[in-house]
Amino acid sequence: MNVLHVASEVAPFSKTGGLGDVLWALPRALAQQGAERVTVLSARYGSVDPQRHGLARRLRKLAVSVGNTPFEVGLLEGRLPGPGPQVTVYLIEHPLFGDRPGVYGPPNNPAQGYSDNALRFALLSKAAIALSRELGLFPDVIHAHDWQAGLAVHYAQQADWDTPPATVFTVHNLMFQGLFPLDEARNVGLEEELLTPDGIEFYGQASFIKAGLQLADRLTTVSPRYAQEICTAEFGYGLDGVMRARAGRLVGILNGVDYDRWSPWLDGALPVRYGKQPTELEAMTEQAFAAELVGKAQCKADLQRELSLPVRPRTPLFCTISRLTDQKGIDLLIDWLDGELSHRADLQFVLLGQGEPGFEQKLRMLSERFPTRLAVRLAFDEGLAHRIEAGSDFFVMPSRFEPCGLNQIYSMRYGTLPIVRATGGLFDTVVDFDARSRSGTGFVFQPFSVQALGNAAKRAMSAYHSDEQGFLAMQKRAMKADFGWAASARAYLHVYQQAQAGK
Repeated sequence: MNVLHVASEVAPFSKTGGLGDVLWALPRALAQQGAERVTVLSARYGSVDPQRHGLARRLRKLAVSVGNTPFEVGLLEGRLPGPGPQVTVYLIEHPLFGDRPGVYGPPNNPAQGYSDNALRFALLSKAAIALSRELGLFPDVIHAHDWQAGLAVHYAQQADWDTPPATVFTVHNLMFQGLFPLDEARNVGLEEELLTPDGIEFYGQASFIKAGLQLADRLTTVSPRYAQEICTAEFGYGLDGVMRARAGRLVGILNGVDYDRWSPWLDGALPVRYGKQPTELEAMTEQAFAAELVGKAQCKADLQRELSLPVRPRTPLFCTISRLTDQKGIDLLIDWLDGELSHRADLQFVLLGQGEPGFEQKLRMLSERFPTRLAVRLAFDEGLAHRIEAGSDFFVMPSRFEPCGLNQIYSMRYGTLPIVRATGGLFDTVVDFDARSRSGTGFVFQPFSVQALGNAAKRAMSAYHSDEQGFLAMQKRAMKADFGWAASARAYLHVYQQAQAGK
Protein backbone atom coordinates (compact mmCIF):
# COMPACT_ATOMS: atom_id res chain seq x y z
CA MET A 1 0.00 0.00 0.00
CA ASN A 2 1.42 3.35 -1.13
CA VAL A 3 -0.48 6.31 0.35
CA LEU A 4 -0.16 10.03 -0.37
CA HIS A 5 -1.77 12.40 2.14
CA VAL A 6 -2.66 15.92 0.99
CA ALA A 7 -3.44 18.46 3.71
CA SER A 8 -3.08 22.13 4.55
CA GLU A 9 -1.36 21.37 7.89
CA VAL A 10 1.12 18.86 9.21
CA ALA A 11 2.63 19.23 12.67
CA PRO A 12 5.25 20.07 13.77
CA PHE A 13 5.75 22.17 10.61
CA SER A 14 2.31 23.82 10.66
CA LYS A 15 -0.60 23.52 13.04
CA THR A 16 -3.71 25.55 13.89
CA GLY A 17 -5.70 22.69 15.45
CA GLY A 18 -6.25 18.96 15.46
CA LEU A 19 -5.73 18.52 11.70
CA GLY A 20 -2.00 19.15 12.02
CA ASP A 21 -1.72 16.61 14.84
CA VAL A 22 -3.56 13.96 12.82
CA LEU A 23 -1.22 14.45 9.86
CA TRP A 24 1.75 13.99 12.20
CA ALA A 25 0.45 10.83 13.85
CA LEU A 26 -1.70 8.94 11.31
CA PRO A 27 0.95 8.57 8.55
CA ARG A 28 3.46 7.17 11.07
CA ALA A 29 0.83 4.78 12.43
CA LEU A 30 0.01 3.59 8.89
CA ALA A 31 3.70 2.86 8.29
CA GLN A 32 3.90 1.00 11.60
CA GLN A 33 0.85 -1.08 10.58
CA GLY A 34 2.50 -2.21 7.35
CA ALA A 35 1.82 0.42 4.68
CA GLU A 36 4.83 0.12 2.37
CA ARG A 37 5.17 3.83 1.62
CA VAL A 38 3.43 6.80 3.24
CA THR A 39 4.03 10.38 2.12
CA VAL A 40 2.56 13.71 3.26
CA LEU A 41 2.32 16.76 1.02
CA SER A 42 1.50 20.20 2.40
CA ALA A 43 2.69 23.81 2.03
CA ARG A 44 5.59 25.78 3.44
CA TYR A 45 4.08 28.82 5.15
CA GLY A 46 6.02 31.88 6.23
CA SER A 47 6.10 30.60 9.80
CA VAL A 48 7.98 27.43 8.78
CA ASP A 49 11.76 27.67 9.27
CA PRO A 50 13.40 25.14 6.92
CA GLN A 51 16.68 25.11 8.84
CA ARG A 52 15.03 24.50 12.21
CA HIS A 53 13.07 21.54 10.82
CA GLY A 54 15.94 20.09 8.79
CA LEU A 55 14.16 20.59 5.46
CA ALA A 56 16.17 20.15 2.26
CA ARG A 57 15.32 21.56 -1.17
CA ARG A 58 14.42 19.05 -3.86
CA LEU A 59 14.07 19.30 -7.63
CA ARG A 60 14.14 22.29 -9.89
CA LYS A 61 11.10 24.56 -9.94
CA LEU A 62 8.13 22.63 -11.28
CA ALA A 63 5.52 24.19 -13.58
CA VAL A 64 1.95 23.80 -12.33
CA SER A 65 -1.06 25.30 -14.07
CA VAL A 66 -4.19 26.26 -12.17
CA GLY A 67 -6.81 27.18 -14.71
CA ASN A 68 -5.05 29.38 -17.24
CA THR A 69 -2.46 30.62 -14.75
CA PRO A 70 1.01 29.05 -14.73
CA PHE A 71 2.93 28.76 -11.46
CA GLU A 72 6.44 27.65 -10.61
CA VAL A 73 6.64 25.84 -7.28
CA GLY A 74 9.64 24.64 -5.36
CA LEU A 75 9.80 21.72 -2.97
CA LEU A 76 11.20 21.09 0.50
CA GLU A 77 11.72 17.56 1.79
CA GLY A 78 11.78 16.43 5.41
CA ARG A 79 10.77 13.66 7.77
CA LEU A 80 8.03 13.36 10.35
CA PRO A 81 9.78 13.24 13.73
CA GLY A 82 9.04 10.32 15.99
CA PRO A 83 9.80 6.64 16.45
CA GLY A 84 9.06 3.94 13.92
CA PRO A 85 9.41 3.81 10.13
CA GLN A 86 10.34 7.03 8.37
CA VAL A 87 7.60 9.06 6.72
CA THR A 88 8.60 11.64 4.11
CA VAL A 89 7.03 15.11 4.10
CA TYR A 90 7.09 17.40 1.08
CA LEU A 91 6.21 21.07 1.45
CA ILE A 92 5.56 23.06 -1.70
CA GLU A 93 7.15 26.51 -1.91
CA HIS A 94 5.45 29.51 -3.49
CA PRO A 95 4.95 33.14 -2.39
CA LEU A 96 1.20 32.50 -2.02
CA PHE A 97 2.16 30.47 1.05
CA GLY A 98 5.67 31.50 2.05
CA ASP A 99 5.21 35.27 1.95
CA ARG A 100 2.46 35.16 4.61
CA PRO A 101 2.76 34.48 8.33
CA GLY A 102 -0.64 32.81 8.68
CA VAL A 103 -1.94 29.52 7.35
CA TYR A 104 -5.49 30.56 6.43
CA GLY A 105 -5.56 34.24 7.32
CA PRO A 106 -3.71 36.98 9.23
CA PRO A 107 -2.43 35.69 12.60
CA ASN A 108 -4.37 38.40 14.45
CA ASN A 109 -7.61 37.38 12.70
CA PRO A 110 -7.30 33.94 11.04
CA ALA A 111 -11.09 33.55 10.74
CA GLN A 112 -11.09 36.40 8.22
CA GLY A 113 -9.22 34.27 5.70
CA TYR A 114 -6.96 35.52 2.91
CA SER A 115 -8.93 36.86 -0.04
CA ASP A 116 -7.20 34.48 -2.47
CA ASN A 117 -7.61 31.26 -0.48
CA ALA A 118 -9.47 29.63 -3.38
CA LEU A 119 -6.38 30.04 -5.55
CA ARG A 120 -3.94 29.13 -2.77
CA PHE A 121 -5.54 25.79 -1.96
CA ALA A 122 -6.36 24.97 -5.56
CA LEU A 123 -2.61 25.38 -6.13
CA LEU A 124 -1.83 23.09 -3.19
CA SER A 125 -4.21 20.44 -4.56
CA LYS A 126 -2.96 20.70 -8.15
CA ALA A 127 0.69 20.72 -7.07
CA ALA A 128 0.12 17.57 -5.00
CA ILE A 129 -0.92 15.67 -8.12
CA ALA A 130 1.82 17.14 -10.31
CA LEU A 131 4.55 16.50 -7.77
CA SER A 132 3.44 12.94 -7.02
CA ARG A 133 3.84 12.21 -10.74
CA GLU A 134 7.13 14.12 -11.05
CA LEU A 135 8.62 12.35 -8.02
CA GLY A 136 7.44 8.93 -9.15
CA LEU A 137 5.39 8.32 -6.02
CA PHE A 138 2.75 6.29 -7.93
CA PRO A 139 0.28 6.28 -5.02
CA ASP A 140 -2.27 3.50 -4.69
CA VAL A 141 -4.41 5.90 -2.65
CA ILE A 142 -4.57 9.68 -2.46
CA HIS A 143 -6.00 10.66 0.91
CA ALA A 144 -7.18 14.29 1.03
CA HIS A 145 -8.15 16.13 4.21
CA ASP A 146 -10.80 18.84 4.69
CA TRP A 147 -11.89 21.54 2.25
CA GLN A 148 -8.39 22.84 1.59
CA ALA A 149 -7.55 19.55 -0.18
CA GLY A 150 -11.00 18.82 -1.58
CA LEU A 151 -9.95 19.71 -5.12
CA ALA A 152 -7.08 17.19 -4.92
CA VAL A 153 -9.71 14.48 -5.36
CA HIS A 154 -11.00 16.16 -8.53
CA TYR A 155 -7.52 16.84 -9.94
CA ALA A 156 -6.42 13.26 -9.19
CA GLN A 157 -9.38 11.89 -11.11
CA GLN A 158 -8.69 14.23 -14.05
CA ALA A 159 -4.97 13.40 -14.32
CA ASP A 160 -3.53 10.88 -16.77
CA TRP A 161 -2.24 7.89 -14.77
CA ASP A 162 -1.02 4.50 -15.90
CA THR A 163 -2.92 3.10 -12.91
CA PRO A 164 -5.33 5.66 -11.43
CA PRO A 165 -5.13 5.91 -7.63
CA ALA A 166 -8.15 5.41 -5.41
CA THR A 167 -9.27 8.52 -3.53
CA VAL A 168 -10.27 8.90 0.12
CA PHE A 169 -11.53 12.14 1.64
CA THR A 170 -11.70 12.87 5.38
CA VAL A 171 -13.98 15.46 6.95
CA HIS A 172 -12.38 16.82 10.10
CA ASN A 173 -15.02 19.52 10.64
CA LEU A 174 -17.98 19.96 8.29
CA MET A 175 -18.65 23.49 9.53
CA PHE A 176 -15.68 24.73 7.49
CA GLN A 177 -16.65 24.20 3.86
CA GLY A 178 -14.36 26.33 1.67
CA LEU A 179 -17.07 28.48 0.06
CA PHE A 180 -16.07 30.79 -2.80
CA PRO A 181 -17.79 32.72 -5.63
CA LEU A 182 -18.40 30.63 -8.72
CA ASP A 183 -16.18 32.93 -10.78
CA GLU A 184 -13.24 32.10 -8.50
CA ALA A 185 -13.93 28.42 -9.08
CA ARG A 186 -13.92 29.02 -12.84
CA ASN A 187 -10.61 30.88 -12.50
CA VAL A 188 -8.97 27.80 -10.94
CA GLY A 189 -10.06 25.69 -13.89
CA LEU A 190 -13.20 23.98 -12.63
CA GLU A 191 -15.49 22.98 -15.47
CA GLU A 192 -19.08 24.26 -15.77
CA GLU A 193 -20.51 20.75 -15.40
CA LEU A 194 -18.88 20.59 -11.97
CA LEU A 195 -20.41 23.91 -10.89
CA THR A 196 -23.92 22.51 -10.51
CA PRO A 197 -25.94 21.30 -7.51
CA ASP A 198 -25.02 17.72 -8.43
CA GLY A 199 -21.37 18.81 -8.42
CA ILE A 200 -19.83 21.34 -6.05
CA GLU A 201 -22.25 24.27 -6.33
CA PHE A 202 -23.77 25.13 -2.95
CA TYR A 203 -26.44 27.86 -2.77
CA GLY A 204 -24.81 29.95 -5.49
CA GLN A 205 -21.23 29.36 -4.40
CA ALA A 206 -18.57 26.73 -5.01
CA SER A 207 -17.87 24.44 -2.04
CA PHE A 208 -14.40 22.90 -2.06
CA ILE A 209 -15.37 20.43 0.65
CA LYS A 210 -18.24 19.27 -1.54
CA ALA A 211 -15.70 18.29 -4.21
CA GLY A 212 -14.23 15.76 -1.82
CA LEU A 213 -17.62 14.61 -0.55
CA GLN A 214 -19.12 14.11 -3.99
CA LEU A 215 -16.17 12.67 -5.86
CA ALA A 216 -14.01 10.56 -3.53
CA ASP A 217 -14.21 6.78 -3.70
CA ARG A 218 -14.52 6.59 0.09
CA LEU A 219 -15.35 9.10 2.81
CA THR A 220 -14.28 9.11 6.44
CA THR A 221 -14.73 11.36 9.40
CA VAL A 222 -13.07 11.42 12.78
CA SER A 223 -15.48 9.56 15.06
CA PRO A 224 -18.35 7.08 14.64
CA ARG A 225 -20.87 9.39 16.36
CA TYR A 226 -19.91 12.36 14.14
CA ALA A 227 -20.40 10.21 11.04
CA GLN A 228 -24.03 9.78 12.15
CA GLU A 229 -24.47 13.41 13.18
CA ILE A 230 -23.36 14.96 9.87
CA CYS A 231 -26.13 13.06 8.10
CA THR A 232 -28.69 15.14 10.06
CA ALA A 233 -29.93 18.68 9.48
CA GLU A 234 -28.65 19.78 12.91
CA PHE A 235 -25.00 18.96 12.20
CA GLY A 236 -24.87 18.75 8.39
CA TYR A 237 -24.60 22.49 7.69
CA GLY A 238 -26.72 22.15 4.57
CA LEU A 239 -24.73 19.17 3.27
CA ASP A 240 -26.68 16.52 5.18
CA GLY A 241 -28.43 15.46 1.97
CA VAL A 242 -25.06 14.83 0.32
CA MET A 243 -23.92 12.90 3.38
CA ARG A 244 -27.06 10.75 3.44
CA ALA A 245 -26.72 10.03 -0.28
CA ARG A 246 -23.14 8.83 0.27
CA ALA A 247 -23.66 7.23 3.68
CA GLY A 248 -22.85 3.80 2.24
CA ARG A 249 -19.33 5.03 1.52
CA LEU A 250 -18.88 6.94 4.78
CA VAL A 251 -17.28 5.56 7.94
CA GLY A 252 -16.34 7.22 11.22
CA ILE A 253 -12.85 6.35 12.49
CA LEU A 254 -11.91 7.77 15.85
CA ASN A 255 -8.77 9.90 15.87
CA GLY A 256 -6.00 8.40 17.94
CA VAL A 257 -3.64 10.03 20.39
CA ASP A 258 0.14 10.14 20.21
CA TYR A 259 0.94 8.76 23.65
CA ASP A 260 4.65 9.34 23.08
CA ARG A 261 3.81 13.04 23.51
CA TRP A 262 0.87 12.78 25.89
CA SER A 263 1.73 10.46 28.79
CA PRO A 264 2.57 11.80 32.24
CA TRP A 265 5.43 9.33 32.82
CA LEU A 266 7.19 10.54 29.63
CA ASP A 267 6.25 14.21 29.68
CA GLY A 268 9.27 16.51 29.87
CA ALA A 269 7.06 19.58 30.33
CA LEU A 270 6.00 18.47 33.83
CA PRO A 271 7.78 19.43 37.05
CA VAL A 272 7.26 15.85 38.27
CA ARG A 273 6.45 12.80 36.18
CA TYR A 274 3.98 10.20 37.40
CA GLY A 275 1.93 7.23 36.23
CA LYS A 276 2.72 3.98 34.45
CA GLN A 277 1.84 2.13 31.27
CA PRO A 278 -1.77 0.83 31.28
CA THR A 279 -0.63 -2.78 31.66
CA GLU A 280 1.37 -1.83 34.78
CA LEU A 281 -1.55 0.18 36.19
CA GLU A 282 -3.80 -2.86 35.82
CA ALA A 283 -1.65 -4.87 38.20
CA MET A 284 -1.40 -2.13 40.85
CA THR A 285 -3.15 -2.30 44.19
CA GLU A 286 -5.25 0.70 45.25
CA GLN A 287 -2.53 1.68 47.71
CA ALA A 288 0.21 1.54 45.08
CA PHE A 289 -1.89 3.53 42.62
CA ALA A 290 -2.60 6.21 45.23
CA ALA A 291 1.14 6.46 45.90
CA GLU A 292 1.77 6.87 42.17
CA LEU A 293 -0.56 9.88 42.10
CA VAL A 294 1.56 11.76 44.64
CA GLY A 295 3.34 13.10 41.56
CA LYS A 296 0.05 14.43 40.20
CA ALA A 297 -0.60 16.22 43.49
CA GLN A 298 2.82 17.86 43.20
CA CYS A 299 1.96 18.94 39.64
CA LYS A 300 -1.25 20.49 40.98
CA ALA A 301 0.55 22.52 43.62
CA ASP A 302 3.16 23.65 41.11
CA LEU A 303 0.44 24.72 38.64
CA GLN A 304 -1.40 26.67 41.33
CA ARG A 305 1.82 28.53 42.15
CA GLU A 306 2.63 29.13 38.47
CA LEU A 307 -0.80 30.68 37.86
CA SER A 308 -0.91 32.65 41.14
CA LEU A 309 -3.72 30.61 42.64
CA PRO A 310 -3.68 29.69 46.35
CA VAL A 311 -2.11 26.26 46.87
CA ARG A 312 -5.06 24.24 48.17
CA PRO A 313 -4.58 20.48 47.75
CA ARG A 314 -8.22 19.53 48.45
CA THR A 315 -9.89 22.28 46.42
CA PRO A 316 -10.99 20.75 43.10
CA LEU A 317 -9.16 22.33 40.18
CA PHE A 318 -11.10 22.45 36.90
CA CYS A 319 -9.58 23.38 33.55
CA THR A 320 -10.35 24.06 29.90
CA ILE A 321 -7.83 24.20 27.04
CA SER A 322 -9.61 25.29 23.90
CA ARG A 323 -10.16 27.61 21.00
CA LEU A 324 -12.58 30.22 22.29
CA THR A 325 -15.44 29.71 19.84
CA ASP A 326 -19.16 29.00 19.81
CA GLN A 327 -18.49 25.45 18.66
CA LYS A 328 -16.57 24.73 21.86
CA GLY A 329 -19.45 25.95 24.05
CA ILE A 330 -17.40 28.78 25.53
CA ASP A 331 -20.54 30.91 25.98
CA LEU A 332 -22.04 28.13 28.09
CA LEU A 333 -18.83 27.77 30.08
CA ILE A 334 -18.66 31.53 30.79
CA ASP A 335 -22.28 31.62 32.00
CA TRP A 336 -21.66 28.63 34.27
CA LEU A 337 -18.44 30.12 35.65
CA ASP A 338 -20.10 33.46 36.35
CA GLY A 339 -22.77 31.81 38.48
CA GLU A 340 -20.54 29.20 40.08
CA LEU A 341 -17.73 31.54 41.11
CA SER A 342 -20.27 34.01 42.51
CA HIS A 343 -21.76 31.43 44.87
CA ARG A 344 -18.98 28.95 45.63
CA ALA A 345 -15.57 29.43 47.17
CA ASP A 346 -14.53 25.76 47.09
CA LEU A 347 -13.31 25.43 43.50
CA GLN A 348 -10.61 26.79 41.22
CA PHE A 349 -10.60 27.04 37.43
CA VAL A 350 -7.83 27.41 34.85
CA LEU A 351 -8.41 28.32 31.21
CA LEU A 352 -5.89 28.40 28.37
CA GLY A 353 -6.84 29.45 24.85
CA GLN A 354 -7.42 32.14 22.27
CA GLY A 355 -10.32 33.00 20.02
CA GLU A 356 -13.27 35.31 19.64
CA PRO A 357 -12.52 38.76 21.14
CA GLY A 358 -15.88 38.89 22.95
CA PHE A 359 -15.15 35.67 24.80
CA GLU A 360 -11.62 36.79 25.63
CA GLN A 361 -12.96 40.04 27.13
CA LYS A 362 -15.58 38.28 29.26
CA LEU A 363 -13.01 35.82 30.58
CA ARG A 364 -10.62 38.67 31.40
CA MET A 365 -13.33 40.42 33.39
CA LEU A 366 -14.22 37.23 35.26
CA SER A 367 -10.60 36.60 36.21
CA GLU A 368 -10.34 40.17 37.56
CA ARG A 369 -13.44 39.59 39.70
CA PHE A 370 -12.22 36.23 41.03
CA PRO A 371 -8.39 36.36 40.97
CA THR A 372 -7.93 33.65 43.62
CA ARG A 373 -10.25 31.16 41.88
CA LEU A 374 -9.94 31.78 38.14
CA ALA A 375 -6.69 31.93 36.15
CA VAL A 376 -7.04 32.82 32.46
CA ARG A 377 -4.20 32.71 29.95
CA LEU A 378 -5.23 34.00 26.53
CA ALA A 379 -2.41 32.40 24.59
CA PHE A 380 -1.20 29.26 22.88
CA ASP A 381 1.38 27.62 25.13
CA GLU A 382 2.12 23.94 24.49
CA GLY A 383 4.17 23.44 27.67
CA LEU A 384 1.54 25.07 29.86
CA ALA A 385 -1.14 22.91 28.22
CA HIS A 386 0.73 19.81 29.39
CA ARG A 387 1.15 21.18 32.91
CA ILE A 388 -2.56 22.06 33.09
CA GLU A 389 -3.52 18.54 32.01
CA ALA A 390 -1.30 17.08 34.71
CA GLY A 391 -2.18 19.48 37.53
CA SER A 392 -5.97 19.63 37.19
CA ASP A 393 -8.60 17.34 38.65
CA PHE A 394 -11.27 17.87 35.96
CA PHE A 395 -11.28 18.90 32.31
CA VAL A 396 -14.42 20.71 31.07
CA MET A 397 -15.43 20.42 27.39
CA PRO A 398 -19.06 21.58 26.83
CA SER A 399 -18.97 21.59 23.02
CA ARG A 400 -22.03 22.30 20.87
CA PHE A 401 -20.55 19.71 18.53
CA GLU A 402 -17.19 17.96 18.53
CA PRO A 403 -16.11 15.87 15.53
CA CYS A 404 -13.59 14.00 17.67
CA GLY A 405 -11.83 16.04 20.32
CA LEU A 406 -8.42 15.16 21.69
CA ASN A 407 -8.10 17.00 24.98
CA GLN A 408 -10.65 14.77 26.72
CA ILE A 409 -8.46 11.80 25.72
CA TYR A 410 -5.25 13.52 26.84
CA SER A 411 -6.97 14.32 30.15
CA MET A 412 -7.86 10.71 30.86
CA ARG A 413 -4.26 9.59 30.39
CA TYR A 414 -3.22 12.22 32.97
CA GLY A 415 -5.86 11.11 35.50
CA THR A 416 -7.80 14.36 34.92
CA LEU A 417 -11.43 13.37 34.61
CA PRO A 418 -13.38 14.90 31.70
CA ILE A 419 -16.74 16.64 32.02
CA VAL A 420 -18.15 16.63 28.49
CA ARG A 421 -21.32 17.02 26.46
CA ALA A 422 -22.59 13.86 24.75
CA THR A 423 -21.77 14.77 21.17
CA GLY A 424 -19.44 13.48 18.45
CA GLY A 425 -16.16 12.03 19.63
CA LEU A 426 -16.87 13.09 23.22
CA PHE A 427 -19.76 10.60 23.25
CA ASP A 428 -17.50 7.93 21.76
CA THR A 429 -14.62 8.33 24.22
CA VAL A 430 -15.98 9.21 27.69
CA VAL A 431 -18.06 6.74 29.73
CA ASP A 432 -20.38 8.45 32.20
CA PHE A 433 -19.72 7.78 35.88
CA ASP A 434 -22.29 5.60 37.65
CA ALA A 435 -22.02 5.90 41.42
CA ARG A 436 -23.88 2.66 42.08
CA SER A 437 -21.79 0.42 39.84
CA ARG A 438 -18.66 2.55 40.18
CA SER A 439 -18.11 2.51 36.44
CA GLY A 440 -17.15 5.25 34.03
CA THR A 441 -14.21 7.45 33.08
CA GLY A 442 -15.78 10.90 33.37
CA PHE A 443 -19.01 12.88 33.59
CA VAL A 444 -21.32 13.29 30.60
CA PHE A 445 -24.31 15.60 30.12
CA GLN A 446 -26.72 15.94 27.20
CA PRO A 447 -28.73 19.20 26.98
CA PHE A 448 -26.73 22.25 25.94
CA SER A 449 -27.60 24.24 29.04
CA VAL A 450 -25.96 25.82 32.07
CA GLN A 451 -28.09 23.65 34.32
CA ALA A 452 -26.94 20.40 32.64
CA LEU A 453 -23.29 21.44 32.82
CA GLY A 454 -23.73 22.49 36.44
CA ASN A 455 -25.32 19.17 37.37
CA ALA A 456 -22.41 17.27 35.80
CA ALA A 457 -19.92 19.44 37.71
CA LYS A 458 -21.83 18.83 40.96
CA ARG A 459 -21.66 15.06 40.39
CA ALA A 460 -17.93 15.41 39.77
CA MET A 461 -17.36 17.39 42.97
CA SER A 462 -19.48 14.96 44.98
CA ALA A 463 -17.35 12.04 43.80
CA TYR A 464 -14.18 14.03 44.50
CA HIS A 465 -15.14 14.96 48.08
CA SER A 466 -17.18 12.02 49.34
CA ASP A 467 -15.84 8.88 47.65
CA GLU A 468 -12.05 8.89 47.64
CA GLN A 469 -11.67 5.22 46.75
CA GLY A 470 -14.30 5.41 44.01
CA PHE A 471 -12.64 8.53 42.60
CA LEU A 472 -9.22 6.84 42.57
CA ALA A 473 -10.72 3.83 40.81
CA MET A 474 -12.22 6.12 38.16
CA GLN A 475 -8.86 7.84 37.64
CA LYS A 476 -7.25 4.42 37.21
CA ARG A 477 -9.86 3.40 34.60
CA ALA A 478 -9.33 6.68 32.75
CA MET A 479 -5.54 6.33 32.75
CA LYS A 480 -5.79 2.76 31.42
CA ALA A 481 -8.07 3.72 28.50
CA ASP A 482 -6.27 3.16 25.18
CA PHE A 483 -6.96 5.50 22.29
CA GLY A 484 -3.66 4.97 20.48
CA TRP A 485 -3.38 5.19 16.71
CA ALA A 486 -2.82 1.50 15.94
CA ALA A 487 -6.50 0.49 15.75
CA SER A 488 -7.40 3.64 13.81
CA ALA A 489 -4.59 3.03 11.31
CA ARG A 490 -5.80 -0.52 10.70
CA ALA A 491 -9.31 0.85 10.06
CA TYR A 492 -7.92 3.33 7.52
CA LEU A 493 -6.01 0.58 5.74
CA HIS A 494 -9.29 -1.32 5.41
CA VAL A 495 -10.93 1.79 3.92
CA TYR A 496 -8.07 2.11 1.44
CA GLN A 497 -8.56 -1.49 0.36
CA GLN A 498 -12.29 -0.88 -0.10
CA ALA A 499 -11.56 2.26 -2.15
CA GLN A 500 -9.17 0.32 -4.37
CA ALA A 501 -11.69 -2.46 -4.85
CA GLY A 502 -14.36 0.08 -5.78
CA LYS A 503 -16.82 -1.35 -3.25
